[in-house]
Amino acid sequence: MLKSHHCGALRSDHAGEHVALAGWVHRRRDHGNLIFIDLRDRFGITQLVFNPDHSATAHQIASQLRNEYVIRALGTVRTRPEGMRNPDMATGDVEVMIDQLEILNESREPVFHISRETEVDEALRLRYRYLDLRRPRMQRNMILRHRVTRFMREYLSERDFVEIETPILIKSTPEGARDYVVPSRLHPGRFYALPQSPQQLKQLLMVSGFERYFQIARCFRDEDQRADRQPEFTQLDVEMSFVDHEDVLQLLEGLLTELVPAVSDKRVQQSPFPRLTHTEAMARYGSDKPDVRFEMLLIDLTDLLAESGFRVFQQVLQAGGQVKAIRAPGCAGYSRRQIDELTELAREHGAKGLATIQMRDEGPHSPIARFLSEAEMTAILERTGAEPGDLLLIVADKAPVVAQVLGQLRLEMGRRLNLLDDDVLAFAWITDFPLLEWNAEEERFEAVHHPFTAPFDEDLDLLESAPGRARAKAYDIVANGYEIGGGSIRIHRRDVQSRLFRTIGMTDEEAHAQFGHLLEAFEFGAPPHGGIAAGLARLVMLLAGEPNIREVMAFPKTQSAVDLMTNAPSGISARQLDDLHIQIKD
Repeated sequence: MLKSHHCGALRSDHAGEHVALAGWVHRRRDHGNLIFIDLRDRFGITQLVFNPDHSATAHQIASQLRNEYVIRALGTVRTRPEGMRNPDMATGDVEVMIDQLEILNESREPVFHISRETEVDEALRLRYRYLDLRRPRMQRNMILRHRVTRFMREYLSERDFVEIETPILIKSTPEGARDYVVPSRLHPGRFYALPQSPQQLKQLLMVSGFERYFQIARCFRDEDQRADRQPEFTQLDVEMSFVDHEDVLQLLEGLLTELVPAVSDKRVQQSPFPRLTHTEAMARYGSDKPDVRFEMLLIDLTDLLAESGFRVFQQVLQAGGQVKAIRAPGCAGYSRRQIDELTELAREHGAKGLATIQMRDEGPHSPIARFLSEAEMTAILERTGAEPGDLLLIVADKAPVVAQVLGQLRLEMGRRLNLLDDDVLAFAWITDFPLLEWNAEEERFEAVHHPFTAPFDEDLDLLESAPGRARAKAYDIVANGYEIGGGSIRIHRRDVQSRLFRTIGMTDEEAHAQFGHLLEAFEFGAPPHGGIAAGLARLVMLLAGEPNIREVMAFPKTQSAVDLMTNAPSGISARQLDDLHIQIKD
């Protein structure tokens, strides 16, 4: 080893010891006779002192140092003089008087500051990601991610789970998102796919008799990107045999409850985690991934206004729509400009407009007051529990639009009222999802989660008679408004799986061509099984308090799926194309 200690190790107890340190020049201060270098490695920072009276050679070399030079220094640990100690550094009580100094490598001037946290354009950070990863914040994020995965491995291993690696090159099958495909050189005209998830493989492991499997699995989806999504990602993948949904929920809930305080200074807001059916979540929060750190629930006014003479409400309700509101406490004094901002936000998410009632001291003030009867206004105020100082935001439209708009307004008001406590993770389970949804473009039903999710036993016959009413044995885990993971109890019988394939418009021949390996496996004693997959980066993002998952990935891509550091994707040579029997079509 080129060093005897790392740069975060030395304390007063080491005074008098001769040590060897190596790392990067974090900061250099030249006081003429004395030169001070803050030396950094992954573990911390140590102050080095160069005195020409102690070692003229080392002092002369130190005068050449610049930020990010890689050096090795040998010297003696000493306690810092009284009044010169740095309480903000773990090693702030000591320094090292240097005898010998070696420059291991010089550095160009970095394109952005590493020694201090400053705003840097993200494209520049991604272009020079190896420099960005030297910054303390990014190193903390990467180490946090390591601690999370280590905790998961230990937690599951202690509960008799076996970690099994599944293939990256697999068969392309329709499972929702678009596949990344890989051409085969040995089999011209044939392609592998990169796995969207190990879904079928982990089910086959249950057929294989392993009973308890997990994997920190790499997954790939060729989708349009957003702040919390990447083309390649990692998930904790878990599958269990001879279980029902309660067993899976209890396992992951236990893992998360113990994980959060073990790896971070966050706390779990509530345990056991609250549970909401999909219908309840949409009705109360306007979202299937609700942020339950605060209340401000959606309040249904539809029945109160069924006979309303207000033409806007009348038209919406006659068309089968609904009227809902949220109550924002303390916002009655909002100005016209602030109301207009909220109205514009509502329009951005699909509303035709936004009705408001401001509960002023002299009574309710609203542009729609003249269209409502006294009885209707009274009923609205009673239903919402409105008090002086409150602001009511009301939307009338089709149910999905009302949910989307009020769900977003709820989050906006939560931010404005400082109701989003970043020190907590508010987990919740969302259950009882619809099994299927209608795809109007393709004129067929498709799976809400994936086509291997089991329907409720009592809904099985709905597959042929009323597919849209069938409920799935599916569940999502959400936190702070993000979906953390999802899973289900799987179909384990061939006849049921074949029925579902037919319901989503797949012929028996198509099902055999795409999923014959799975259907055949179900004929060899497949046990009841279920599991869940949790997105690793999204969870670490919340634990780290970061705004998007790129901040907790070592080498992420941009939102357009480009790697700015290596300039990928890129072209390949004509020779490679010939080997793969591929021709590029302009």
